[in-house]
Amino acid sequence: AGLPPSLAIHVYTQREVHGTVGSHVTLSCSFWSSEWISEDISITWHFQAEGSRDSISIFHYAKGQPYIDDVGTFKERMEWVGNPHRKDGSIVIHNLDYTDNGTFTCDVKNPP
Repeated sequence: AGLPPSLAIHVYTQREVHGTVGSHVTLSCSFWSSEWISEDISITWHFQAEGSRDSISIFHYAKGQPYIDDVGTFKERMEWVGNPHRKDGSIVIHNLDYTDNGTFTCDVKNPP
């Protein structure tokens, strides 16, 4: 039995984003899929602090609802500004701090 081929989602983010301590920054994440955007689409943002080997989940969008993880330094400072139907998974981080230096990753899944 042959399985259907999996279809890729292309995710686009800025390579580097710079912000000033105390200000805010938008982490943009746009995506393209050859398939229609399903109701089961999910978007997850991960953060890996500079010098750390561990990546933590800081934001999740699923079942039409944004969920900001209630642990970690971002919980009170994050705002969901995306719209999956416009192929946008962007977030804003407010009140930037030096400890926000690191790598942010946007992961989009559009099942099936």
